[in-house]
Amino acid sequence: MASAVGSSAAVPFWRAAGMTYITYSNICASLVRSCLKEPCKAEAASREKVHFAISKWANGKPEKPIVVKLYVMA
Repeated sequence: MASAVGSSAAVPFWRAAGMTYITYSNICASLVRSCLKEPCKAEAASREKVHFAISKWANGKPEKPIVVKLYVMA
């Protein structure tokens, strides 16, 4: 039985290219959205916006959250 350590096991191509899976999936999603025709393209573009909040914790309690808005661009 071969050991997995030091073996030449298959590596996903996105990992071999030095990307994370999230980066790879974002690239794929943006390519798919760019291939869409209107009105689906405009609807998909509206879903590229990402909003989330970050809260730092001090003394066991969350401080005021910071809202972050990102616009994913291809």
